Amino acid sequence: MNYIWGILLLGGVIMAAFTGKMAESTQALLQAAKSAVELAIGLIGIMAFWLGLMRLAEEAGLVRFLTRLLRPLLRPLFPQIPDGDPALGHIVANVAANLLGLGNSATALGLKAMTELQRLNPLKNVASNAMVTFLAINTAGLTLVPATIIAVRSSAGSARPAEIIGAVFLATCVSTTVAVIAVKILEKLPAFRVPSQVTESAGGVVPDPDKPEGGSHD
Repeated sequence: MNYIWGILLLGGVIMAAFTGKMAESTQALLQAAKSAVELAIGLIGIMAFWLGLMRLAEEAGLVRFLTRLLRPLLRPLFPQIPDGDPALGHIVANVAANLLGLGNSATALGLKAMTELQRLNPLKNVASNAMVTFLAINTAGLTLVPATIIAVRSSAGSARPAEIIGAVFLATCVSTTVAVIAVKILEKLPAFRVPSQVTESAGGVVPDPDKPEGGSHD
C-alpha cells in the first residue's frame, strides 16, 4: 500500500508540474488536510458514544448471546474444524463482534481465530479451506451496527445518521453470501485445490488439509 500511495502522490505532483497547476495542487492539498482534521475532530464525540454503547452491550452479554446464536449457523461452513475445538468459538465471536461494530474486539478475535486455524492446518505454508472461508466472511464484513459510518454521517451534518442501518445490514448480508458461495465453489476446482488426500513429500506423508487431525468429526 505504501508503494501504491507513493506512486499516486508522485503521479499527481508530476501531472500538476506538467500542466502548470502546482499552485492549485498545493491549495487542494492544504484544504484536504484541513478537512481531514475537522472530520477527525467531529468524529470523536459520536465515535465515543457508539463505542461506549457497544462496550456496554459487550459487558451485558450481547456478544455471548450472538455467539451462541451464530454457532449452529457457522458450523456447517467449517466442517474441517473438529467439534469442540476453540477455533470455531473464536470465529463465531469475531463474527458477533463485527455484527455489533466492535472493531477493536473483532480484530483481536479475528487474529486469534486465524492462529487457531493455522494450528489445525497440516500444510503450514498453504492456507486451508477453513482459513480462506473465514477470511472471506471477515472481509465481507457482515454488520448490524455500522458505528463508523454512522459517526461519519453525523459529523457531516446528516439529519438521520442511523437510517442506513437496514441498508448496510442488507448489503453486507449479500456480500457475505456471495463471498461464501464463491469460496465453496472455488475450493472444489482443481486449480485451487491443495494436494489431494495424501501427498508424498520429502519428509513423509502429509495429511489432507480438508480433514481435521485425529480423524473424522462428522
